[in-house]
Amino acid sequence: MPRVFDHLNDIYPAGLFRRLAAMVYDLLLIVALLMLVGFIGVALSGGEANESVWFRGAVLLVPAVFYAFFWRRAGQTLGMLAWRLRVQTPAGQPINFKQTLLRLLGGLLSWSCLGLGYLWLFFDREKRTWPDLFSGTQVVVLPSKKKAKG
Repeated sequence: MPRVFDHLNDIYPAGLFRRLAAMVYDLLLIVALLMLVGFIGVALSGGEANESVWFRGAVLLVPAVFYAFFWRRAGQTLGMLAWRLRVQTPAGQPINFKQTLLRLLGGLLSWSCLGLGYLWLFFDREKRTWPDLFSGTQVVVLPSKKKAKG
């Protein structure tokens, strides 16, 4: 049975600054992973630029696998953990695989429209972005450890 997250009354929708700050943290980790994949790709091609379809596919999959792994595992990437954010269903449940894929597609669409999908939270009463709306999920701010203990 899926676990229900604690302290549901202490959480609130995440704003744009926190979301973007978490994305910057995650971007640093993704760049490091891409450098590792690039190193392996160049090594496998004998020190030459690797232009194979498999290598390009691996480069495209790194961010998707990064987000999917962390969202499905704990509802938080490392950047989200640092900013006390979590992605969840409106009932406080962990998101499923379909919701993960829809969030990834919503994020890609949001960025391809120059970030409009993330600016959408200023127009939505519940501060939802396109990835939230497409997947039926929400990103919330968790209570601080001090507040959660009290």
